[in-house]
Parts: sequence; structure tokens; C-alpha cells
Amino acid sequence: MHAARSLVAAAIAGLALGNASPPQGAATDQTAQHNQAVAERLPLSDPQDFADARRGLLAQLDSDIAASDGSIAWSIDTFDFLQGAAPPTANPSLWRQSQLAAIHGLFEVVPGIYQIRGYDLSVMTLIAGDSGWIVIDPLLSAAPARAGLELANATLGQKPVVAVLYTHSHADHFGGVMGVTSREELAAGDVVIYAPHGFTRETVGESVLAGNAMSRRAQYQFGTNVPPGPAGAIGVGLGPKLSAGTIGLLPPSRELSPDGETLDIDGITFEFVDAGQTEAPSEFVFYLPQFNAFHGAEVVTRVQHNILTPRGAIVRDSLQWSRKIDEFLMRFGSRSDVMLASHHWPSWGGEAVRAKLRNQRDAYRYIHDQTLRMANQGMTMDEIAEAIGEPDFATTDFGVRGYYGTFEHNSKAVYQRYFGWWNAVPADYAALPKVEEAKKWIAALGGGAAALAQGEKAFSDGDYRWGARLLQTLVFAEPDNAAAKAWLAAIYEQLGYQAEGGTWRNIYLSAALELRAPADNDSLNTVTASVLAAVPTLDLFDALAARFNPKKMQGAEAVLTFNFPDTQESISVDMRKSVLFPRAGTAPDAAVTLSIRRSDLNLLLAQEVQLPQLLASGAATFAGDIAVLGTLFGALDEQAPYFEIVRP
Repeated sequence: MHAARSLVAAAIAGLALGNASPPQGAATDQTAQHNQAVAERLPLSDPQDFADARRGLLAQLDSDIAASDGSIAWSIDTFDFLQGAAPPTANPSLWRQSQLAAIHGLFEVVPGIYQIRGYDLSVMTLIAGDSGWIVIDPLLSAAPARAGLELANATLGQKPVVAVLYTHSHADHFGGVMGVTSREELAAGDVVIYAPHGFTRETVGESVLAGNAMSRRAQYQFGTNVPPGPAGAIGVGLGPKLSAGTIGLLPPSRELSPDGETLDIDGITFEFVDAGQTEAPSEFVFYLPQFNAFHGAEVVTRVQHNILTPRGAIVRDSLQWSRKIDEFLMRFGSRSDVMLASHHWPSWGGEAVRAKLRNQRDAYRYIHDQTLRMANQGMTMDEIAEAIGEPDFATTDFGVRGYYGTFEHNSKAVYQRYFGWWNAVPADYAALPKVEEAKKWIAALGGGAAALAQGEKAFSDGDYRWGARLLQTLVFAEPDNAAAKAWLAAIYEQLGYQAEGGTWRNIYLSAALELRAPADNDSLNTVTASVLAAVPTLDLFDALAARFNPKKMQGAEAVLTFNFPDTQESISVDMRKSVLFPRAGTAPDAAVTLSIRRSDLNLLLAQEVQLPQLLASGAATFAGDIAVLGTLFGALDEQAPYFEIVRP
């Protein structure tokens, strides 16, 4: 038996391609043919999107945008290479979308409504009110938002910012707020910030509770470490890329009703519609009757969105999403001459607006209904993703193509929402951890050399999906196998070159990059002191509880009280061997009470100051057994921004 297995392994090893080095940075014939077939199938030469994306251009920035620390937040020429036809290393449909998203500058949508596009992943809208600017979604970081506002003021005339609207709870729609206003202006009442119902709670969940893991995964989704270029990052589909710099947050002055409201903001009428539980748990859209303009926030953009984003989120409700877009269509479709959003370029003309709303509505409905149709026939999640295809209108409306979310990926999200993570295959219900399973599979295949030989053959045959599965298993089993990592990187690279989805391309190319060299420890940091300052205190302690590691709990169980004199709040914490449970209020039996300003706690949690410093300076004081504080803080995991993804 063992002799027979050895002969099989030797025969398989003989299939290896002479142990040649795998190619890097170039498309194979199979990839070039795949991308050529895409170009022949889709009407890529249709000029309407390019005309719309350039319409109303008033001015452009001509130099890089510097952050406050002198670093470059945005390089103006990053995507200048996106010229002409797509190279073999890029899916031509994604190349076209990236060309459109890279068109940058200050644009007039209609007189009185302007957009800053192409200087961040998202788009900032400026509406001229009676006394100043109403800013919609001030980008991800302060420097591009400030530069965009300065460009508008220089071109259109100086105006103060009188209001800011956060359309939803994702960082690229609030993180640059410090570039358009300040905490002092907010406190003085010079600016009012509006946000949808539940904004603060949902921002906590995304940025603080799960922020560390989301930030690392976001590196892959957005390709933050992949160099831009024809064989590298070419865009995200939703926009060019993320800007660099510190993410800020000012708390909203007012969260709107979930029932919707009509408000006059500096002389402009806004008809708000709550759109929570669609693209984000907390979101609104609005109609501007003075302009016959509908703003779709991120619910309706020029892509198919993610029902479950790769960086991680709560699964979104595609049925609710579809129904909500139908509500927009029925309420505003016949009244709208223009539709704009917080990503991409607008659509002009009532017929175009209605057609795009209808197609967006039906794209999410198609994914929802077809996933359930096939699930109810007994198909598993992976089988559904393979079979779902696309609706007929996706071949003519580029705005529903899978540049960000995809039909395959989103069908899995719908499946997960209804059925959970289990795909109804019993062997998968209590599967082994990846590394342990990988070692057993490689042994069953006859060892690493045999698996590598099959992986090389899969590459040669253009069977990249199978090759990726096989060689990823080998890398998990043998993380020091240099040849396995090199061939896996080559396969991921080809999958990236073929991908129509910007996120898919970024994920594959990020994996290839990290297999070839250690990753930069440069993940998107959403847990800054500025963000923490906007988080309710009890929610902040919930985030601490999510870092509590029972294995590090070295002391006795105890109750602690934290007093915050600057906010007149108190939090008590019941610290047990396995659970940290916070509640509002003091505890009469507290083993220790720490008095500290909430603003100093923000700095402490953002690792900008240490507790001994605060105690030594008198900024913090305690009563009771200080060792209990050491026990608590000693049991909290440090959230290292980098962890392995493609290697064990």
C-alpha cells in the first residue's frame, strides 16, 4: 500500500513544470483570452457614462493633497495610467469603471449643487444654502475634504459651512469632518450635524467593537498595500481608493426620525427617507424639491453593492434594499430631473433616473429571489453562487455590474442571512480548523511535492480556482514551502487580472503580495481618539469587554467603578474570571474607583497616553485597591492591526 502510494506520488511529481519559477506581473494566455471575451461581450465603447462623468467640470486640483503631518493623503497622478484600452492584466469592464471613477475635480450638478469627486473613495456634495455650504458626506479623512472645500470656495466664492450631513455610518462618509468644520464650531452652534436614526450606535459597532478585524480585512478589500498600475491596483469599483490620514468624527447634533422628516436647512428643503437596513444599518436618502434632485446616498450608486462586504459587516437585507429603492422610484422618480449619490457621477433626465432606479431595484431582487429559489430546491451556497448568473439588463446597464459586490458573492450573503453559515453538508458542520485539515489533506495527497506538482499543472492548464484551493491548502500545511507560496501567488495574480470586481482583484493581488513579501503594518485605523470621543461611554466599555481574555485574567473577581467628572457619568464593571460586564452607575461594593476625565480615557484607549502618566500628573485619581485596575487592564488583549490572512 505504501509502495503504491509512493509510486503515485512520484508519477504526479513528474507532472511538475520542471520546477520553473512562476511568472509574475504578466497575464497568461488564458487570462488574456478571458479578458478579451469580456470585451467582446459588453458594450464597452458606449460613451454616455464618460459624458456624464465629465459633465459640469469646473476646476481640478493640480497638486498632491498633504495631510496635517506632511504625509501625502492623495496623489493627483495616481491613476494617470488608466488610458486607452485595457491591458491583458486587467478585466476591461473593471478598467472602464476605474477610468470613470478616476475623473476628478469640482463639478456642478445643477446650479446650487456641486460635487468633489475623484479625491477619495467617496464623493462630497456641497449645496449652496442661504448663508453657507451644506456639506454631504465629508469623505474619509480631513485633508481631501479640506482641499475639496477650498477648491469650491476658490472657484465659486467663499462660504462658511453651516451644516454637515452624514448619510450613513461608514467611515468614508464622516471621517473627514474635521476638514470642513471643528469641534469648536459645533459647540458654538455655528454648524449643525445631521445623521440618520441609530447612527451613533452603528458607528460604534463598525468602528470600535469590530474595528480592528474589519480594518485588517479592509486592507485586502481596498488593496491598500497593492501598488497602483496596470498589473496592480486600478480601483475599487465603488471609487478610486481610500485616502490616507486620520479618521475623525464629530457627534451629530441630531439623529433624524426613522419615519423620515422634511426639514428646512439654511433655506433648502430636504425630504428625508430613512433607508436603514439596506446598504448600512443606519442610513438616509433625501429629495431636494427646489432642484428636482434625488440624492441616493450609497443605497443607489453606479455599481452593484455588497450585501455582505468582504471587510465584514452584519448581512444586509437585499429584499428590504429592493423594496426601499422601489419606494424611491414611486415617490421621487417622476419628480427627479437628476439623481446623484455619495459615490460616482450623477444621472440626468427623468427617464434615465427612473431606468437606473428600476434596474438597481431589480438587481437586488434578482439576487434575493434566485438565491432562495435555488436554496428551496436543495442547492448549497456554493452551488447557487456558481449557477446564479446575471439578469438580462446587466449586459447593458453597467451600473448593476459586479464592480464592488458581485452576483456570486451576494448570493452567498443572501444564503447566509436566511440559513446561516452551514451549507447543509454534514461534514462541514464541525469541520477541522484550516491548518489541521490542510495537513491531513496534503498527507492524503501523498505529500507536499505531489500537491505542488498538481498545483503547477493547474496553473499551466489555466485551472486557477482549483489551483488556488489546492495550493492554499499546501501553504496552510507547509507555511515555509517557498515554491508553494510562489505558485499560489502566481495563481492569485491571474485570478485578480481576470476579476471584474474591484474588491476581488484587490483581494487576490493583496494575497499575492503578502505571499511574496511580509505585509506593511498599515491597516486603516478607525479607533482614533477623535472617533472614541463620539462613542457613548457605556458602548465604549462594551468594546473593552470584547477585548477581555479569560486566559489573561490573573487576579480575583472584583467590581470596579469609573467616574468621569467632565461628563458627569459613572460606569461600574463586574469583572469575573471569564466575563467583563459593564453597566451604567456606581457600585457600592467597588474594590477600586478610578476618577478620570472621559477625554483622557479616549487618549488612553487610543494608546496616546499611559495610565501611570495620568496618575502621576493628578489627571486621574483612585480610591481602593489599585492592583484591581492592573488586573483588568492586564486581561485586555492588545489589538495588533496586522494578523495573517493568506498564511497560517
